Amino acid sequence: MIFEVSINTTGKNCYRDITGNIESVVYNSNILDGICLVFVPHTTAAVTINEGYDEAVIEDLLNYLNILIPKNPKDIVFKHMEGNSDAHIKASLIGNNVCIPVSNGKLVLGKWQKVIFLEFDGPRTRRIIIKVVGK
Repeated sequence: MIFEVSINTTGKNCYRDITGNIESVVYNSNILDGICLVFVPHTTAAVTINEGYDEAVIEDLLNYLNILIPKNPKDIVFKHMEGNSDAHIKASLIGNNVCIPVSNGKLVLGKWQKVIFLEFDGPRTRRIIIKVVGK
């Protein structure tokens, strides 16, 4: 069974800890042991697993991505006409999915790990597709 979660983002570049959303889906799936796939069906957003207890870690990630890939770089002219080429590049670098083991009905994450949704072209309403397989 496929589950879908909808979230609203608040800024052009921002993030949301979606671990709780994913944990709820895993619980409702009744899968005790298996795999949870989290997929973002957008070309200007991403999902990752990283430090989730100190917000500075994700803020540093977003700030560094903005330095590496600015919206309006001075030496490059983006060909994409919508003005969000930076968002597409950032999303491609981070990726659109993560796979998390499920054991005893719970996500298997490290002590400090959280599932983080990254927005690069907001604010928007975004979808997150979740598939839990196993037994």
